[in-house]
Amino acid sequence: MSPSRAPRKTRKVGKIIPSVMHKPDYTLLIIVIFLLIFGLIMILDASVVFAHDQFGDKFRFFKNQLLWVTMGSALMLISIKFDYHKLKPLVIPMIIFTVLLLFIVLFMPEINGSRRWIDLGFATIQPSEVAKLTFVIYLSSLLSKIREKRVSSNFKDQISEHFTKDLLPFLFVFTLICVLVLLEPDLGSTLIIGATALALYFLSGSDALHVFGTFIVVSVMGLVTVIAAIISPYRLRRVETFLPLLLRGDVEDPLGAGYQIQQILIAIGSGGLMGLGFGESRQKFQYLVETTAVTDSIFAVIAEELGFVGSIVLLFAFALFIFRGYKIARRAPDKLGMLLASGITFWLGLQAMLNIAANVALVPLTGIPLPFISYGGSSLLVTLIGVGILLNISKQTIEN
Repeated sequence: MSPSRAPRKTRKVGKIIPSVMHKPDYTLLIIVIFLLIFGLIMILDASVVFAHDQFGDKFRFFKNQLLWVTMGSALMLISIKFDYHKLKPLVIPMIIFTVLLLFIVLFMPEINGSRRWIDLGFATIQPSEVAKLTFVIYLSSLLSKIREKRVSSNFKDQISEHFTKDLLPFLFVFTLICVLVLLEPDLGSTLIIGATALALYFLSGSDALHVFGTFIVVSVMGLVTVIAAIISPYRLRRVETFLPLLLRGDVEDPLGAGYQIQQILIAIGSGGLMGLGFGESRQKFQYLVETTAVTDSIFAVIAEELGFVGSIVLLFAFALFIFRGYKIARRAPDKLGMLLASGITFWLGLQAMLNIAANVALVPLTGIPLPFISYGGSSLLVTLIGVGILLNISKQTIEN
């Protein structure tokens, strides 16, 4: 295979390694295309009755999602062509823009008790979804500069140097973003952003001080999560509803706070091994609250219609996506590429696993979408841009 341009020297783990541009990871691209098409089919299936009853157009959700898939695919193709190294000069404007959006959304009208969307008239923006990608890009750029070896030989000076030059800048941006998203309130997105940041921080260094710093950040995040659940009644109620289900298998308050998870479990349980058949879901007939049959709880409709076998196929597709993503990260030509690929893969993989885990009652309901599948413009567009960056890194990976 002939390279599209001359080899470029890149540095990885202290060695100069030649990197040659080649074709992107087509296996990853095929997985993404499969998930997008599957998502469109399931959104059409799950929404046709609700859309007709509420809007008089049974194809409303499908047409919107098809538009977002088309736009997202175009942005993904642009991202594949855009060299990820050129993102470095853009990280400060991107993170400032993200923080500005997160401030603005706090003054928007409440929708179902939350302020998560900015209405532009012709479209809506969900800043927390934008933050997931821009924060990964920002932290990857910031943490790629962390040195593996300290200048000082004195352990006390090493601690001080690590805290002021590495940990403190990380904690400042980390706390600012998480607090703003938490104020919307959006605990699910906060957990995704926080966990992704922790993963990137851990991967960016390997010395003892760095590992110690990771434990500090984990402790801080755990404390913030507990406080957030306690001070907000609806978060605490979700936990109170989830615990009896986890410990005894009973749904607490089945006509109130526990209604949604009860309907989800009925859907999944009805699916059995092979499912009721495509289009045969009963829970999509507005038993699942509002539009959750095409958003947060679309996995329940999939499990009801396609059963355990169909669910396993979907899980396998996400597992293969994660595997290909981390293969790209392992072969990235430099630390920036490694962190970017790891961050994007971890973010999308964790989001998929948390969404599915919430639907099968392994964790409390978090309200986060299933990547590539759930209905929603902001999430899908940001996700596909992230995939485009991942594929651009795959074009520059070191073959071995």
